[in-house]
Amino acid sequence: EVSMRGAARFLGAAQHREHWSHLTTAIRTRRSVVPALRGQPIFEYLAEEKELDEIFNVAMTNMSELAVPPVVASYDFSRFSTIVDVAGGHGRLLAAILNATPHARGILFDQPHVVADAPALLKQHGVADRVRVVAGSFFDSVSEGGDVYVLKHIIHDWADDQALQILRNVRRAAGIGKHVLLVEMVLPEHDRDHLGKLLDLEVLVEFDARERTADGYRQLLR
Repeated sequence: EVSMRGAARFLGAAQHREHWSHLTTAIRTRRSVVPALRGQPIFEYLAEEKELDEIFNVAMTNMSELAVPPVVASYDFSRFSTIVDVAGGHGRLLAAILNATPHARGILFDQPHVVADAPALLKQHGVADRVRVVAGSFFDSVSEGGDVYVLKHIIHDWADDQALQILRNVRRAAGIGKHVLLVEMVLPEHDRDHLGKLLDLEVLVEFDARERTADGYRQLLR
């Protein structure tokens, strides 16, 4: 059973509703409406709106709960000794991976105000003594020393230029012979309804970003 309380609180927040009231502007300009409304991009705005930021981070943990079973079941992490969760929030996905890979250790990397609340969750899931929490910005650098770097629902938050900057910093930290895993909502090529297409509007309105097709991710990774 997975709680979506945090996600419902974020999607129902007055600020979120106000952003979505400008959906037609976002579609017409192909840009986020947040800078014009708030005077700064969404993540800077969240960092100053403590209550909304807390709701957002709980919402991301809620969404991680949905991703945990398929990610842990579909990928073999047992060959890695150090797993880095890049922008991993409070560490829910990393905790699940480590519980499925008892010999491994983890590094949780995210902004200072985000990882400040991570120890409680890591302790709750019994992996606090196996995780090193590192605060920083992936636009500057990413923690070195990992065998695999996991980015769950991170690249979709950014336009191509910023996404490439993040991926280049990950590659620089990882070095030769390591692995990078992107966990994303890959858009299908058809014109029928798909959850990813609604999420595409969400990241446009809020983040000035986009969902991508499989080919779109291939181009970024190339």
